[in-house]
Amino acid sequence: MNRISRYPVWVIAALMLTIGSIVGGAIAGGAFVGASVMQAGRAPEAAVAAAAPAVREAATMPATFSPVVKAVLPAVVNIDSTRVIRTSSSSQRNPFEDLVPGFRMPDRPQRQSGEGSGVIISADGYIVTNEHVVNGATELMVSLTDRREMKARVIGTDPRTDIALIKVEAKELPHVMLGRSSAVEVGDIALALGNPFGLGQTVTMGIVSATGRGGLGIEDYEDFIQTDASINPGNSGGALVNTKGELIGINTAILSRTGGNQGVGFAVPIDMVRQVMTQLKEKGVVTRARLGVFFQELTPQLASGLGVKVSRGAVVTEIVPGGPAEKSGLQKEDVIVTLDGKEIDGRSLRVAIGTMTPGSTVSLKVLRNGSERNHSIMLDTMPVESERAVEEQPAPTLRRRRG
Repeated sequence: MNRISRYPVWVIAALMLTIGSIVGGAIAGGAFVGASVMQAGRAPEAAVAAAAPAVREAATMPATFSPVVKAVLPAVVNIDSTRVIRTSSSSQRNPFEDLVPGFRMPDRPQRQSGEGSGVIISADGYIVTNEHVVNGATELMVSLTDRREMKARVIGTDPRTDIALIKVEAKELPHVMLGRSSAVEVGDIALALGNPFGLGQTVTMGIVSATGRGGLGIEDYEDFIQTDASINPGNSGGALVNTKGELIGINTAILSRTGGNQGVGFAVPIDMVRQVMTQLKEKGVVTRARLGVFFQELTPQLASGLGVKVSRGAVVTEIVPGGPAEKSGLQKEDVIVTLDGKEIDGRSLRVAIGTMTPGSTVSLKVLRNGSERNHSIMLDTMPVESERAVEEQPAPTLRRRRG
């Protein structure tokens, strides 16, 4: 007889259940031990994450920007400009030259057309565009998305920032909301709207590639937003908006080796545009403040020669006699390092002073012969004829083309 059969079935079953519970407990215990090891392995990562600096939470990419475009596009207009130019006929054969020596044919006027873009900023018809879009125009015609056409007049222009303010006689027009370019960050999504190549209202998308871009030799006052959103001829004066539909810049130029878009476009930031267009609306011209110095960027070579241990600043190269700087005691070879508590370089100093109004008071921190000095200076008015560009580092050897 088989030995196992001598024991009752219930005894065998009980024995198997006991063995199973012991093995199961060991396995479960092993699983819990393994889990505790894995949790412990994550602890250093958690500590690193807790110590990392906080970043702005990334927004979920929407499936479409159509709502933004529908809200903004009606406020972006096409601008057709007409200029009357006189062409000399001296290059052509003069039929009277043999009969009357020295006789000169009169110049013949010709009409020249140009196209650009603009942005309606108020319901009563004020439109911001680029100065080079309206420069020299004898007639301006504005076309809206609803196919209405209206004549426009120039309220004022500012060639030093390439901003112009024009107006059409209308009411209840669609208009954009103005954003704050100071809140714009590199990596933000940007939409460019305008009239490239005369095709009509067109939208392109990209990101903000850089902010505070200057030293390009495009304008006298440069603080550009750089974007890779496609900007082409005809986009000049068009809108650069964020994903909320807020205007953050006015498209103005591109850098290109070919003359076409290569993903390097520039827009005048809305904070600068706002300051300019406010003055143009109130008095038709822009009045700027003056510090009364000429300066250049601080370089490592200059820093070493002047004995200063800073990497950013503006080196005073000339003091304007009788100006605010001279009256406050600034001297040649002083290194200006802060303006109202903010670190600056030559470009940012020029832009900051240029956006202030005469009579404003600024606080400067200056380094001289290894010592630190503080100056409080009341700015006066910049004579237009005396404005002079700051010395900058050599710009890229690329073609600068208006958008």
